Amino acid sequence: MPNYIIRCLLLVPLLLFGVTVLIFLMLQLLSPVERSALYIRDIPKNEMAVQGVIKLYGLDQPVYVQYWNWLVGKVDSFGVRHGGIVYGNFGYSRTASQPVINLIKTRFPNTLDLTIWAVFPVLSVGIWLGVRAAVNQNGWVDQAARIFSIVGTSFPTFVFGLLMLMLFYVTLGWFGPGRSSDWAGLIINSPAFHHYTSLLTFDSLLNGRFDIFLDTIRHMFLPILTLSYISWATFVRVTRSSMLETLRMEYVTTARAKGLHERDVINKHARPNAMIPVITLAGFQVISLLGGVVITETVFNYPGIGAAAATAAAQ
Repeated sequence: MPNYIIRCLLLVPLLLFGVTVLIFLMLQLLSPVERSALYIRDIPKNEMAVQGVIKLYGLDQPVYVQYWNWLVGKVDSFGVRHGGIVYGNFGYSRTASQPVINLIKTRFPNTLDLTIWAVFPVLSVGIWLGVRAAVNQNGWVDQAARIFSIVGTSFPTFVFGLLMLMLFYVTLGWFGPGRSSDWAGLIINSPAFHHYTSLLTFDSLLNGRFDIFLDTIRHMFLPILTLSYISWATFVRVTRSSMLETLRMEYVTTARAKGLHERDVINKHARPNAMIPVITLAGFQVISLLGGVVITETVFNYPGIGAAAATAAAQ
């Protein structure tokens, strides 16, 4: 086990190097003039300004020099470093009119808050329904779980999100888009509200504002439901398959032969062993939830990093 961990840690620098090279090569698909013109707002583009940006960032240098400047930055004659992703300088966002690193600091906590709350229903409902489906194989619970998993894995996220938005917001008016109501936003942005963790749901509880917590959950409910829907289906399918395989094992048959109650056989003998692949899947699903926020945040106008990325890509 220690050797495996060491090998994984040694692969991290190589993986990061490969990612940076891939991203840099994608940027090279645009010419220096096209890349520098993105930073200039004047229409038509000022040729002198374009050449100034090219000179400032060394876009006229050889590719390996450009890669090094992009990685560690370029220091001008005044000692000011321009660029350098290893120093946290990811450039300037024209759509947000602020440095990208500041945009990440502002938006990523919102996305993390949404993802954390989406994990709870995925694990609880997915595991519970998968176990019930396996225990009652070919029963109505099993049939419903299988239909649910098939529909969930084949239903596009944006379609499901739009349906939820039309039903619960447009038709019923129960839940709203965005992050919070206007009255809650005034309190959140006031000096009296302390941002201990930058996660609004947790900060509202730490500030003793249960009303803001409920308002935040009300606005997050539909994004959480949409974000966790597909993961639910995956967890149900994997849990059901693992539980069915475990229930056929000899030690489970032995436990039943000893006269143990069926509840004890399932909860104490079968389910703990069936959870091994499910726990492994849980780690990957958290990353998957973070990757699925772009569509979900865009549909519900949720101010997270996914919506910011979608807005920037559309410009």
